[in-house]
Amino acid sequence: MPAMIARFADLRLVRYLLASIGALAVDVGAFLALLSLGMWAAGASAVGYCLGIAAHWLMSSRAVFIGNVAQRGAARTRQKALFVVSALVGLALTTAIVWAGDASGFDPRLAKVLAIAVSFTATWLLRSRVVFR
Repeated sequence: MPAMIARFADLRLVRYLLASIGALAVDVGAFLALLSLGMWAAGASAVGYCLGIAAHWLMSSRAVFIGNVAQRGAARTRQKALFVVSALVGLALTTAIVWAGDASGFDPRLAKVLAIAVSFTATWLLRSRVVFR
């Protein structure tokens, strides 16, 4: 059983999921705090997502894609830029979904849940196939 747990923990998607949960905690915590302060839902979502991006880079580059992180210099700068581009795709999706949900009269927290699923899928595909290939 311990060998199976060790193998499971070694899977990149599982590590990515765990890093995403950590970044999500930062994102949603900021989102809910800003909503409670009366901030516009789409803006609160965007700010929370941006804070989550920083947390996700730290976790992804240090625990998920360990063997695929570029060394210092131009390659590392390019990789960080691609990571930011993938994050901006997720940010655009998240903000648009929360805005559309809120504008349609849905609870922005429910719209955020849908946005999380869509953004997770899009950023995983971009990061695993482009950024950290």
